[in-house]
Amino acid sequence: MAAKVEIYTWSRCPFCIRAKGLLDRKGVEYSEYCIDGDEDARDQMRVRANGKSSLPQIFIDDRHIGGCDDIYALEGKGELDPLL
Repeated sequence: MAAKVEIYTWSRCPFCIRAKGLLDRKGVEYSEYCIDGDEDARDQMRVRANGKSSLPQIFIDDRHIGGCDDIYALEGKGELDPLL
C-alpha cells in the first residue's frame, strides 16, 4: 500500500518545485496544497509542522518530514524509499 504523501507549496517556490520533482521522479502520488497568499492555510500547516512556516512542508503518513533539504537528505541516506 502506498504511503499518503502531502506537500504544502507556493506555486513559484524553487524549493517546492525541487521537492515535487524528486517525488515525481520516484513516481510518488501526492496531495499538493498550494497556499499562495492563504494565511489561514499557512497557519494550519504551521500547526501540523510543529511551528515551521517555510515552504515546502512535507508529510508522509501524517509524519512531518520537513522541507526540501530534509527530503533530499532522507533520499541521500537511503531512508526515503522505505517511508514511501
